[in-house]
Amino acid sequence: MKNTSPSQRRRALLLAVATATAGVAPWSVAQAQTQAYPSRPVTLIIPWPAGGSTDRHLRTLAELASKHLGQPIVIENRPGAGGTLGPSTMAQMAKPDGYTISQFPLGMLRLPHMQKSNWNPLTDFSYIIGVSGYTFGLTVKADSPYKSFKDYIEAARKQPKQINYGSTGTGSSPHLIMEELAGNAKVELTHVPFKGNADLVSALLGGHVMAQSDASGWDKFVDSGQMRLLVTFGEQRTKRWPDVPTAQELGYGVVSSSPYGLAGPKGMDPAIMKTLHDAFKKAMDDPKHLEVLAQLNQDMWYRSGDDYRQWAADTYAKDKALIERLGLAAK
Repeated sequence: MKNTSPSQRRRALLLAVATATAGVAPWSVAQAQTQAYPSRPVTLIIPWPAGGSTDRHLRTLAELASKHLGQPIVIENRPGAGGTLGPSTMAQMAKPDGYTISQFPLGMLRLPHMQKSNWNPLTDFSYIIGVSGYTFGLTVKADSPYKSFKDYIEAARKQPKQINYGSTGTGSSPHLIMEELAGNAKVELTHVPFKGNADLVSALLGGHVMAQSDASGWDKFVDSGQMRLLVTFGEQRTKRWPDVPTAQELGYGVVSSSPYGLAGPKGMDPAIMKTLHDAFKKAMDDPKHLEVLAQLNQDMWYRSGDDYRQWAADTYAKDKALIERLGLAAK
């Protein structure tokens, strides 16, 4: 190119750059988009009212994860339909760009068996990470005549359908636990559904229901003496309330921890899912998160996105049989 003019050299250089850019532009743009994520706050939907155990847990986890993401994680409480309204609305309305994700409660794998749904829990979601499970228990108000779980069941035996309990919604784990237990105990209880933990706690303390079946958002009320914990539903007695028996050891054959995690709409970019997974995994290992789990008496339940998706598929099949056995299947 010794004898070429400056203008010819410029044209040749521009042509070379254009040719090279044409070959790598799509890759560069995709890479830039991935590298840029997240460039604004991420919304985490908690499908329960503020103040309950799930809200307390995930607010702490989100605060820790935001430090690793480099962007705030904004909490949006969207309760209703036994914890399924928030995630199902997200699946149908939100873009799969990583800026809207949700807690994925176990009820998501049960409700479609119980009623017609316009969403599918296995195909309409991107599974990001498995996080934790609950400690479930049945509590009564401190002045309740039921001093033990045996007292409560005996009352139900003597007064069919006159003894009630509240839960966080029809089809929720606290509801199905009690229905399965009532079947095993051969008693008839009356179920009163609520939108979430906070409403349920208010109803119990106000004397509007006799008992509440729920995750351990009742912990501070039990410790302060406002409520009495009659039974828990884990495989073993809890470390925090070791004097309280499990339903299993009382002979009712019911065990549940209702694991949950985080999911986004279907079609999310695997690279963005990995970014979210990694940020939340680091947050899960943070001592502050472990402290909150201990306060709520919850265990870590880490699952990778792939493992979480497989667990969901297995559970979806298994719970179909449970729901049919309980007579709750859609007709």
